[in-house]
Amino acid sequence: MSAEQLAELSDLFVVAAVLLYVFAMVAFAIELAFGKGRPDKAAVTERSEAKQPVAVGAGAGGPGGAVGTLPRDGADEAVTPAAKGLGAVRAGKVALALAWLGWAAHLAAIATRGLSAGRWPWGNMYEFVIAICFAAVTAFLGSQLRYNVRFLGAFVMVAAALGLGLAVKFFYTAAGPVVPALNSYWIAIHVTAAIIASGLFTMAGVSGILYLVRGDGVSRLPTRADLERVAHRAIVLAFPVWTFAVIAGALWADRAWGRYWGWDPKEVWSFITWVAYAAYLHAKVTAGWRGRAATIVQLVAFGCLMFNLIGVNIFISGLHSYADV
Repeated sequence: MSAEQLAELSDLFVVAAVLLYVFAMVAFAIELAFGKGRPDKAAVTERSEAKQPVAVGAGAGGPGGAVGTLPRDGADEAVTPAAKGLGAVRAGKVALALAWLGWAAHLAAIATRGLSAGRWPWGNMYEFVIAICFAAVTAFLGSQLRYNVRFLGAFVMVAAALGLGLAVKFFYTAAGPVVPALNSYWIAIHVTAAIIASGLFTMAGVSGILYLVRGDGVSRLPTRADLERVAHRAIVLAFPVWTFAVIAGALWADRAWGRYWGWDPKEVWSFITWVAYAAYLHAKVTAGWRGRAATIVQLVAFGCLMFNLIGVNIFISGLHSYADV
């Protein structure tokens, strides 16, 4: 198969991945819409402690009066049988199957792109965004193999589908050779590490946004404690990988430009992102930050990451300006 045919096949796989992710998103949304509501355990505990059992009866709690308790908060009421229906569970299973199919098409798109170009397939902005979306979906599906994080499915799928759509619409670049600075084995080390970390950070960012959106009462979203736990685990895994990516980038810069650090915009924002996530982890461990405060810090770090990955390449000129936009 010729390079042109492989490139066309890669484009078709990208379209297939987008469609499968959209269908998976719909199925995940159906599961959320008709699944069982979950109370926010922390909020319910706080309210239940404030509502201690009160004696009631004809004798105002006297010796002959009947003793009972006031009704508990509405968060403990049983959900309707329809909310417990098997339809939501089946929709979730179908969604996971579609997500895995989309992941396979996504992987095929990356592989055929690399074969058509004869190099590692993340030498421009189009390929880089596609790879980050793949890493985010991989992080979600990999987590689902061990933990029940299916509640993130609809949101990860919409992020992946939008990312691929934007890449095709605004960043598309025909497969071909890269600039000399990228023609190195370091691209397989530095950029791969950055992509893996970015995918995990993206899953943490989705969890953080859902944390802020979730209300205190019964919701079909998971509890805030679960959302915070997912975000923290993802960041704990991603942070050392991002640290390695920054170090590998410095080593590559010395080989390509004769210096380890030159205050290039990409280098600066990579370091800012590292500092922001380090501040989040430091606050969690030393100051014991929890809940909304810690979530806001990690979302600020996620904003730094997104600007570093996309904004710097598009809006700021530098040695890393090879987005081909």
